[in-house]
Amino acid sequence: AQQGRIREKTYGKQKIYFADQEQLPAASDADLRSLDGEITALSCKVQALQQSCRQMEAELKDLNGSMTTPEMAREMEELRKDCASYTEKLERIKSATNHVTPEEKEKVCSEQKLYCKEWRRRKRMATELLDAILEGYPKSKKQFFEEVGIETDEDHNVTLPAAI
Repeated sequence: AQQGRIREKTYGKQKIYFADQEQLPAASDADLRSLDGEITALSCKVQALQQSCRQMEAELKDLNGSMTTPEMAREMEELRKDCASYTEKLERIKSATNHVTPEEKEKVCSEQKLYCKEWRRRKRMATELLDAILEGYPKSKKQFFEEVGIETDEDHNVTLPAAI
């Protein structure tokens, strides 16, 4: 600062030093335009390099996420073993002689529907009858069931199957 190469400004207790721009040669308009063109060209080059870098990073991420050749070979061997075991299981099922025909299955399903419908109907009738009795009964429902010896589905954790 004493030699005059840099300048000094004091703001309170702080001092700021900066280059003395009066010593620098003044740039002409042509120089400024050429520098602006250079800046633009370098900015484009930076953007292109950044784009290329992003693409390479994405490719690296894909490659790091994919399996290696030995891993792929192991995976294929495991899949072949699984496939063989499933094929064997399928053959055992196909060779079994105790298959259920679609007609038998339909018959069993229709019987189940019929029995569930009857179960619901009888349960509803019993509930209505018991509710009618309990209207005039002086004790609680639980005490009435104990005296009469009624066991409900809920006592045995039994529920009606869902309607099919």
